[in-house]
Amino acid sequence: MSHDKQASESEAAASMAAGARLEMMRRRVRLSRLALFTAIAAGPVALGVAVLSGPTTVAAAPGAKPTAVRTAAAVADPAGEAQLFVGAWLRSSTDDATSAQARLAQSLAPDVDLPAPGAGAQSRLESVTAVRSAQRDAGQWAVTVAAQYTDGRVRYFVVPVAADPAGESFTVTGAPGVVAGPARAAVAKSAYSVTVPSSGDLASAVGEFLCAYLTAAGEVGRYLAPGVKLSPVSPAPYQAVTVQQVLAAEEAAGAETVPADGTTVRILAQAQARDDAGRWPLAYELTLRTRSGRWEVAALESGTGKDGGAR
Repeated sequence: MSHDKQASESEAAASMAAGARLEMMRRRVRLSRLALFTAIAAGPVALGVAVLSGPTTVAAAPGAKPTAVRTAAAVADPAGEAQLFVGAWLRSSTDDATSAQARLAQSLAPDVDLPAPGAGAQSRLESVTAVRSAQRDAGQWAVTVAAQYTDGRVRYFVVPVAADPAGESFTVTGAPGVVAGPARAAVAKSAYSVTVPSSGDLASAVGEFLCAYLTAAGEVGRYLAPGVKLSPVSPAPYQAVTVQQVLAAEEAAGAETVPADGTTVRILAQAQARDDAGRWPLAYELTLRTRSGRWEVAALESGTGKDGGAR
């Protein structure tokens, strides 16, 4: 065989080998892409397996078994049940055990006797409110209920209640007991210790904002800082609002002139609102900020969440 012919055959063999290697590499790439797309469809766990396994390995990811999650049964507060019972019990009588209130009380507390109110009782029950619930043992609760009468008297009752393990059903297990009402909690010193001049720009801005907010006298938006959105009370509940006193937490609020732009203060406004039914003392906590030489409402803190009324 001639030298040229041998060289041609060698080159052809090399070309064939290179082509085979190239085809193998292409096949591996295709398999890798197929594995990757399959992993994406199967989920994040399978995707991680496919990526880590490399381009030459294709393995089916085992299906993830659902993890059993055990959650404790939510324990429902029996306050509503105790409140319902005390209301029915106080409105019932042994002289009329078939009345609707008596039947309700007996259905909630089968082993509790009905009261026997005197015939000359003048004051009637006005409202009943649960004020405290305490869990004594597993499934055993003590609920304190306040009963208010039409003559202004308030009586507190503690009611024993049993709950099933799932917290879905309750039974009053004993007669109510009259107890002393809760003591007054200690109140921290107010942060609003700076008196704001009643004739100053800050007090005027607060008064104008509350008038727009509560009486629809003007647009609320004109008193708000940029980015703050606050809708007025609708329909307007009052005809007029007068600011009685403004107290602030920061000394800057007590200045006679408007401070530099960006100054922020928190204030407590004591106001009096008027309508056809009378005069009503109201209080609002506000945050105000200066801009362009005027005070603007940055947040209405009273009755709002952490965003301070800004939306």
